[in-house]
Amino acid sequence: MTDTVHGAVPTTARVSDAYRWTQLAIGVAAMVMIANYQYGWTFFVPDIQKKFGWDRASIQWAFTLFVLFETWLVPIEGWFVDKYGPRLVVLIGGILCAIGWAINAQATSLNGFYLGMIIAGIGAGGVYGTCVGNALKWFPDKRGLAAGITAAGFGAGSALTVAPIQAMIKDSGFQNTFLYFGLGQGIIIVILAFIMFAPKAGQVPAVIHNAAVIQSRRNYQPTEVIRQPIFWLMYFMFVIVGAGGLMVTANLKPIAVDWKIDSTPVTLMAVTMTAVTFAATIDRVLNGLTRPFFGWISDMIGRENTMFIAFGMEGVGIWALYMLGQDPVWFVLLSGFVFFAWGEIYSLFPSTCTDTFGAKFATTNAGLLYTAKGTAALLVPVANYMQQSSGNWDRVFLIAAGANILASLLAIIVLKPWRKKIVARAMAN
Repeated sequence: MTDTVHGAVPTTARVSDAYRWTQLAIGVAAMVMIANYQYGWTFFVPDIQKKFGWDRASIQWAFTLFVLFETWLVPIEGWFVDKYGPRLVVLIGGILCAIGWAINAQATSLNGFYLGMIIAGIGAGGVYGTCVGNALKWFPDKRGLAAGITAAGFGAGSALTVAPIQAMIKDSGFQNTFLYFGLGQGIIIVILAFIMFAPKAGQVPAVIHNAAVIQSRRNYQPTEVIRQPIFWLMYFMFVIVGAGGLMVTANLKPIAVDWKIDSTPVTLMAVTMTAVTFAATIDRVLNGLTRPFFGWISDMIGRENTMFIAFGMEGVGIWALYMLGQDPVWFVLLSGFVFFAWGEIYSLFPSTCTDTFGAKFATTNAGLLYTAKGTAALLVPVANYMQQSSGNWDRVFLIAAGANILASLLAIIVLKPWRKKIVARAMAN
């Protein structure tokens, strides 16, 4: 095994599946460690507001800045990974994550929180982009599943810490919570960096032949990818689906507070928690499970067919949450459904991108597409301003539901036939 990983031979022998899955597991563990930087934020917002008296929309700019810096720098980080391997980028990412939340622990101004979340965002983006890119490279034969399992670490990774974070904020204050969780998670990422490797030529199976999954054998350079109109269609779809889920992620607790159900006890399957804690826990688990589930489905029935089903479900789910969510039980169940139908974008879009543009520059190219999440995050404060000006969430929910239905139709009517044509043309040349 040692020779295949560290040997200087340009083409190495195939590695065992156990080795590939171990590399995937290391990536998942790193993803779990960055999950709270995004999904834990909603629990800090009310306490920050209470302590400093700033309006909610201003505080939520910290979340938007986090997502922008987490996503928009991924292509640059991806370029470093494609050139120098994953270790250095993940190592620096872990250090920056720890520093970011340590700054939040000391912050006394909005700019302080903005700075902390920007630094945490750069770190988390480096880890995220590297782990997804590595999964796409190690598993050309199970690309949707591998990207899904890796992205699940990010989606579900914070489920175990929902209750501990809330309890620590309550007992020790939000500043201590930022400090100890930030340092702990950052240190574990640094340790994982030292055992993460990218595959060498010959170590992984060839591109799969499957009528449902259209895969190119041509490797597009990142500079070519951004000149492809089909890339921008995927980008637009990613933005409009991403925005709805990010809006609910950032505002789950504020929405529950506005609907006066945040601390209402809900009992499901003999478990009792407040509506918002229950919803947040279920959301994270389902947001994680959906990524490998729909990734695996897409490996069998094709990416676009899966998008059509999932985005359609999301549109219906957001509309149902708007209609019935003021009942605490429905709030818990439907917010879970919304997250289940949303999280799969993080397995479907990277695998579709790599299927279309090849695996050689997968980390950079998937990173370029992932910046759409940052663009979508710009719409989160817009949702807050819409809610502040109208006094309710009606328009926000209806626009988000409509956007998902649009993306669902685009996947099947436009993206599918267009991508088929492009891959066929690449094969012919």
